[in-house]
Amino acid sequence: MGNRMSTKIGAEADSGAGVVPRPSLVGAFGPLALAGVASIGAGAIHAAAIGSHSEHRQAVMVFTILALVQIGWGAVALAARRRAVGLVGVAVHAAAVGGWLLAKRSGISFVNGLEAVEAIQWPDALAVGLAAIALFVSLRVVVAGASSGVPGRLVLSGAGALVVVASLAGMTTSSTHVHADGHAHGESAATGSASAGGHHHGAAAAVASKVYDPAGPVDLSGVAGVTSVQQARAESLVVMTLNRLPKYADTKVAEANGFRSIHDGLTGTEHFINWSYVNDDHLLDPDYPESLVYEVGPTGTRKLVSAMFMMKEGTSLDDVPAVGGALTQWHIHDDLCLSDDPVAPSVAGITSIGGSCSPPTVKLDPMPMLHVWITKNPCGPFAALDGIGAGQVAAGETRSCDHVHGA
Repeated sequence: MGNRMSTKIGAEADSGAGVVPRPSLVGAFGPLALAGVASIGAGAIHAAAIGSHSEHRQAVMVFTILALVQIGWGAVALAARRRAVGLVGVAVHAAAVGGWLLAKRSGISFVNGLEAVEAIQWPDALAVGLAAIALFVSLRVVVAGASSGVPGRLVLSGAGALVVVASLAGMTTSSTHVHADGHAHGESAATGSASAGGHHHGAAAAVASKVYDPAGPVDLSGVAGVTSVQQARAESLVVMTLNRLPKYADTKVAEANGFRSIHDGLTGTEHFINWSYVNDDHLLDPDYPESLVYEVGPTGTRKLVSAMFMMKEGTSLDDVPAVGGALTQWHIHDDLCLSDDPVAPSVAGITSIGGSCSPPTVKLDPMPMLHVWITKNPCGPFAALDGIGAGQVAAGETRSCDHVHGA
């Protein structure tokens, strides 16, 4: 009996039966673990970039959504063993890589803050590199199945360490992202200055910042190239708009007075246009504003934030009045397709700049427009290129951001 028991125990020991195996890193993580780590790193960099694009509402929205999706998917992918997760990873990171390529080649015209082509910088290059890794691994899992591509302990540990170090570096440098106009985010408002044409760059300002506060005196001095007459005209337009526009604070009042939404609220701002005012004889008149701009809250509430004055159909950026010189910048929307509604057309799509719209949508002749904000704005009281389609300025100009008076 004793010899047989000893023999049985020895056989079990040799076969490994009854022995609890040591936990393995490979066993703890799924085949998409490497993609998950890379996705979390890319999402962290995009999250860090949110603050550096704070003056562009649409860009903030894009980076916020991308960061949340990449970090969330990465967390799921760490232990994923299903091909469906890989399919989602392919879609997410193909969109991320494709969006990056579009931004660097031609700009993204329908996202305010990303419409201008910018040079490749370290943070965005790292983010797209990590997204490409996640895309490749996800695609491999989709094609070859969930049993392939499982990273070993050494590979996963080393890759994870590299991603963490690189992501931290990318997050740190994202705070000083430089735009195409030379302005580096992360600088104080006082470090921006205006050229004679109203375009602001990274040079030191000649005067201290004078933040535009609608609740206080309107002082628009301090912008280079602006004459005293231009400054007085600009201040007068702002004061009149502040006094007269609030009567349209309630959208029901606006609608009762002939304003109709163009249904672009998904961008964060919604434009209401009174089409009977577009071709009348009133110009830059807050009693007859062609368009009202409302900020849309998370629960659908609307806060009146700006007037958008529009010139008559058939006019161009060559016909606009100087008004405030370098303080004021007119823009057009040459890439919007509207519904074929003779009374209240709404935005139905976006085309290329100068392109045509597919029937039944129509494209109107682009009319010059000028914003006057009745709330604080990072680019001052005349900040342009806000809302769906971003808009375009005159040839040879770049988007103006008044950092002297910006909030």
